[in-house]
Amino acid sequence: MRALAALAAVLLILVVPVQAERLVSQLSNDSVEITSSFDGERMTFFGSIAPDAGSDQKFVQGPFHVVVVVLGPTQNRVARQKTHNFGIWLNTDQVEFDNFPSYFHVLSSGKLTDITDVTTLTTNYILPEAHTLVANSGDWWKGAIFGRQLVRLMSEEGLFGMQENGVNFLSESFYSARLTLPSNAPPGPYLALTYVFKDGEIIARKSEGFAVRKIGFERFLALSAVQYPLLYGLVCVILALFTGWLGGVLFKR
Repeated sequence: MRALAALAAVLLILVVPVQAERLVSQLSNDSVEITSSFDGERMTFFGSIAPDAGSDQKFVQGPFHVVVVVLGPTQNRVARQKTHNFGIWLNTDQVEFDNFPSYFHVLSSGKLTDITDVTTLTTNYILPEAHTLVANSGDWWKGAIFGRQLVRLMSEEGLFGMQENGVNFLSESFYSARLTLPSNAPPGPYLALTYVFKDGEIIARKSEGFAVRKIGFERFLALSAVQYPLLYGLVCVILALFTGWLGGVLFKR
């Protein structure tokens, strides 16, 4: 949670041009509960662009673009390269990435490169590749290659994604976007970062948090594995032995 809060603080203190617009946004729910039957959760992000408080404007003038970035819990992640040596697959090289998001999804009202330039997208961590720039490697080129492959692998798992035209404007200033969290969404704190663009510049932004958490027996198992790893491992071994013995007895009959 601290890493996510620090990232949000860095993004929010970036210089934003003084404008007469402000963003009023909301999430459909601030908590997602994972149970044994959890198969994903649909979330809605909506809001409006209004004149700034104290402004003489009664209406805002577009056109506007909105980009919503959803970030999951961050962690240090290692990308490893496997090579085939003498008939055996071995890990021969690796790169570690600090504070890498376990979930990352972008929803936008248009093609990102049509909304703004690549520099703005990268410095505000809107592009997935921007998160691979923080690598514990002295070789920038190797970090870029490993980072690109890490993004590809997490995209194949459904944990990274991008939906250009995923934000719909219902009027000139009111927008709505829908995102379905996958069934393998990691539990923990999430951040929804919303950016409003006009003429290629960020004129307003807002961050909102929500939580994905396990409840019931799933939560008990997860906490047991973390808080009592030795006892949890012993119980798993005993259950495996008992299951094997019981299966042998039943099949003999």
